[in-house]
Amino acid sequence: MQELSEQRLLLPETCFLKELIYCNLIRVIIFAVMANSTQNVVLITGASSGIGKSIGEYLHFQGYKVYGTSRSPKQDHLNGIHFLSLDVTKPESIKEAVAKLIAIEGQLDVLINNAGKGITGPLEETPDEEVQAAFDTNYFGVLRVIKAVLPQMRKQRSGTIINITSIAGYMGLPYRGIYSATKSALEITTEAYRMELKEFGIKMTNIAPGDFATNIAAGRFHAPVIKGSAYEKNYGRTLAIMDEHVDHGEDPIKMAKKVHSVILTEHPTIHYRVGAFMQRISVALKHILPDKLFEKMLLNHYKL
Repeated sequence: MQELSEQRLLLPETCFLKELIYCNLIRVIIFAVMANSTQNVVLITGASSGIGKSIGEYLHFQGYKVYGTSRSPKQDHLNGIHFLSLDVTKPESIKEAVAKLIAIEGQLDVLINNAGKGITGPLEETPDEEVQAAFDTNYFGVLRVIKAVLPQMRKQRSGTIINITSIAGYMGLPYRGIYSATKSALEITTEAYRMELKEFGIKMTNIAPGDFATNIAAGRFHAPVIKGSAYEKNYGRTLAIMDEHVDHGEDPIKMAKKVHSVILTEHPTIHYRVGAFMQRISVALKHILPDKLFEKMLLNHYKL
């Protein structure tokens, strides 16, 4: 009887030891799998601030290997983002940055075209060189980066390309006509591009943000409000409204979460929109309402 009692007393300790060994074995297996697994590599243009920075930091937190670009990076690494020098208006700069990334990682799984240039002003008074600069960054710059990464993605037979456009690209907004045009061109080009890339296993989509609380207004080109101009009063008022919308915009983390959701989607759709309810619904209203009625709504919104 005494022997049996001693065995019963030892039984819980024996079970505990078995459980401890089992748990440690599981840990070893998990770490081995993690060590042998490869991280998805992401490249984000314009990642030093605003939406691009939020996306980069969020994806790093989710376990991605994140490379961000800036025309003049202040440091090589910050908050989980590895920075590369890249100017979307300079083809050689793009080729060098993409080649460097692939030499280091041997793969590129996701490209997020976020770099962009804001521009406001009356169409009549906006300098031609600023119009060209906006298209060079927002449209042609994106096409250059896509061309640079496609050979690697074709080689892999996989890849996801996300173009950050704008809800402004769905409509011609007063005193933002050039910006709207650059983003609209990218929206339509993506529709064609994704069909051409389908056979290679490469996915492409657009995510159009509304107004987000970033420093984009500070980096815009603003055509000056010219004293005595025919547009002085209306442009000045509209410019103040636009800046106010940005100041009270959505949290950029919403864009980061949407980007992550799209990356995880096996068959992403063509267009996504992120922003305040009225901004998102305005796109549907544009297609539903008669043109003149929708135009009137915009005029009222901007107090024109």
